[in-house]
Amino acid sequence: LRGPAHETIKLEAELDATTQLEDPFAPGNDAVAAYGLLPVLATLDLLVNPTAGALIAQDEAARNGAFEIVPVESPLTVFVWSRDRVVPVRLTEFTVTEEAFDSNLNPIRAKVSLSMRVLTVDDLGFTHRGSGLFIGHQRRREQLAALHPSDQLRTLGLDGPPGGT
Repeated sequence: LRGPAHETIKLEAELDATTQLEDPFAPGNDAVAAYGLLPVLATLDLLVNPTAGALIAQDEAARNGAFEIVPVESPLTVFVWSRDRVVPVRLTEFTVTEEAFDSNLNPIRAKVSLSMRVLTVDDLGFTHRGSGLFIGHQRRREQLAALHPSDQLRTLGLDGPPGGT
């Protein structure tokens, strides 16, 4: 291998606003009372879609004869799943299944499926701030792999994890 392997993280999350709707006047529950899960779903959607302003600006630039050879870099998305898994990612799949609604047809229960590709130094370059996150993630995996009993690896002719200490 010349670089890190492509790693994909997939997860499914069930979102449920019914508890917040029990007390719609509690601090922070006003948006849920008015819109259900739409603000949460819209936030996730913005991870994969450009803003309306960006689309309009791109169209105006194209109409004025300007064009981009290299697309504008999108904001860095970081997936944090415990202190041992903090990685830069690109969302590659986003699916929402709305299952229950309030009286205004706002979703109050939904399942979200996400697929993310972990971005490596090959994707970002070593000087990008996301590369530091990837290198830290890789170092942590090496530390965790070193904790694995190496007796089972001896059956393969190895004394420990490859590259481990």
